[in-house]
Amino acid sequence: MAFIFLIPSVLIIGVFNIYPALYSIVLSFFKWNGFSPKIPFVGLENYRTLFTNPEFYNSIGVTIVYSLLVTIISMGLGLLVAVALDRDIKGKTLYRILYFLPVVTPTVASGIVWTYLFDPSQGIINRTLAFFSITGPSWLTDSSWALLSVSIVGIWKRVGFCMIIYLAALQGISNSLYEAAEIDGAGDFKILKSIKIPLLAPSTLFLSITGFIDSFQIFDLVYVMTNGGPVDETDVLGLFLYRNGFDYFKLGYSSAIAVAIFAILFLLSFVQWKYTGGGDEN
Repeated sequence: MAFIFLIPSVLIIGVFNIYPALYSIVLSFFKWNGFSPKIPFVGLENYRTLFTNPEFYNSIGVTIVYSLLVTIISMGLGLLVAVALDRDIKGKTLYRILYFLPVVTPTVASGIVWTYLFDPSQGIINRTLAFFSITGPSWLTDSSWALLSVSIVGIWKRVGFCMIIYLAALQGISNSLYEAAEIDGAGDFKILKSIKIPLLAPSTLFLSITGFIDSFQIFDLVYVMTNGGPVDETDVLGLFLYRNGFDYFKLGYSSAIAVAIFAILFLLSFVQWKYTGGGDEN
């Protein structure tokens, strides 16, 4: 009976997830524009073209910087917020809702709103800076600020998720550990450093892996805010894949990009899991 009830879910996942993923791997060995009835086999040509394309390496670098900024900073801020909201304070439920709202806010809508906020002449951010006699930069059109600006939005959207995960883990820590530490004279910082952070290691590993995976697949936020500009400073891998697949109609080549992204994510996740104690039962 259990298998019967699982059939709809298995069919949906198989048709819309597993089959397209496997077909992308197969398609990466062919040259196809999406319309021609002929799909010639080209072997490893797509991969050779990809690994000699400087735009690909630029996209990897941009994506890595974005991933590091968003993942690390959002985890740090999420931990601080979780520790603060783990206390017995008034209105903590409301605070939790407010911090989590960006997570469930549609990414495209968030990108459009933040684009207006970052507007160099009319945006509220530069207007606020001007009130303090500070000249704000052209956030999304200046090559020095564009990637940081997009990363700020990514951090804003992810802090709430990190907060929820850390908060759930904090509430699972036994109060007896805190009581013993207080008896020994440990203060809040010592408790955070010696009890909370070590016991939150599994949550930190989970957030770091999922953070890198999510960040490496970023597309819609960058597409809405900068479309990869200025001068490819925000041209992340997802946008690079989209442009080749749906602007240049190189579906075989874009499939090779997708396979490369999968390989990078698999390698990064394995390294994180291996060298942060993910495989150690103790």
